[in-house]
Amino acid sequence: MKLALGPILYYWERDTVFNFYAGIAASPVDIVYLGETVCSRRHTLRTEDWLEVADKLAAAGKEVVLSSQALIESESDLKTLRRIAGNGKFMVEANDMGAVHLLSAAKLPFVAGPHINTYNPQTLQLLAELGARRWVMPVEMSREALSHMQAARPEGMETEVFAYGRLPLAFSARCFTARHHNLPKDDCQFRCMDYVNGLTLNTREGQPFLALNGTQTQSASIYNLIGELDAMRETGVDVVRVSPQAFFTAKILKLFREVMDNRLPAQTAIQQMAKLMPDRACDGYWHGRPGIEQSYLAAAEDAA
Repeated sequence: MKLALGPILYYWERDTVFNFYAGIAASPVDIVYLGETVCSRRHTLRTEDWLEVADKLAAAGKEVVLSSQALIESESDLKTLRRIAGNGKFMVEANDMGAVHLLSAAKLPFVAGPHINTYNPQTLQLLAELGARRWVMPVEMSREALSHMQAARPEGMETEVFAYGRLPLAFSARCFTARHHNLPKDDCQFRCMDYVNGLTLNTREGQPFLALNGTQTQSASIYNLIGELDAMRETGVDVVRVSPQAFFTAKILKLFREVMDNRLPAQTAIQQMAKLMPDRACDGYWHGRPGIEQSYLAAAEDAA
């Protein structure tokens, strides 16, 4: 299996982004996804800047994929999408059907991102016919459902699983971070930059439940499938995705690589990760249970 780093889902300072990817160039990751997928108002980096980062990572031996925005709302968004699609060098991750049809019309191979909602073999076959070469499993899909998809997977199609990070659950035309600060979306003052890992939303009982990330809603818990890498191999998964966080991403990638290469037990890696994650772990969706649950550690403790 290959190890991938997904696009940054948060709004970070320009220098922070450049420094982050300078470190990633030396990390044990095979594939790097780049670009703004959440909100078009986040523009500390323009398309030219992302291409500059892409060139540096490619020179370091990484496979680079440019990710498109998940929610297209304006002609400006469409212009950016067209520039990404027509970059002429790097494959594109399509995160909405508009991007799929644009890339298909240009006869360009692409990655079908996690927001395409690929839930059945018929959809996967259609995406393959349109030019998809890799698909990213929807984050709430279980291993059992994935097994059925794999049994009918088109020839030449790779499968990628979101295996670490706050789960991207939903998008909205409204900006929840701006709303939290009583600001209109068009004058948000870029307050999401104050929350480098998202703004945690607690239940009335004080339990972390969701994370607000501008127009995106995420899980507060950190989806962590490092204990399921053997199961992914058995299911025929080709790529494992780690979603960037503000701190310790390189260490998280190193732990994934060590477990993938059988140089570190998964349970040891999970124990080390406890100090690196911005919140508690979860893995419920993978097991066909409520997403907020954590099954792997419970099973390990019962076995012990």
